[in-house]
Amino acid sequence: MNVKLIKTEEDYQLALQRLEAIFDAESNTPEGDELEVLSFLIDSYEKEQFPIGAPDPIEALKFRMEQLGMKQKDLAEVLGFKSRVSEVLNKKRKLTLEMIRNLHTTLNIPTNVLIQEY
Repeated sequence: MNVKLIKTEEDYQLALQRLEAIFDAESNTPEGDELEVLSFLIDSYEKEQFPIGAPDPIEALKFRMEQLGMKQKDLAEVLGFKSRVSEVLNKKRKLTLEMIRNLHTTLNIPTNVLIQEY
């Protein structure tokens, strides 16, 4: 096993090529151990080089509504008035702390997503 830290794009590409070559390695074998270490190193490099930010709060809300098959009228029960739902979804009204708490509790949307600026 000749594994080294991934510091450059070239190191990253070589690591990906090696990972592909040993992808089907059995656990508890030298190649299986190498696969596990390479996976960790690649994951660490990708998180550092290609960070993924949290989604827009309103887009996250719309996505969750779609997942749950909710309509705007259903969201009115969580946010209050039907007109308020329309304003929030069209980004004409900011989410209040109470709305954020209700959305987190009712729809299980992480608060760190809901508190972001939009």
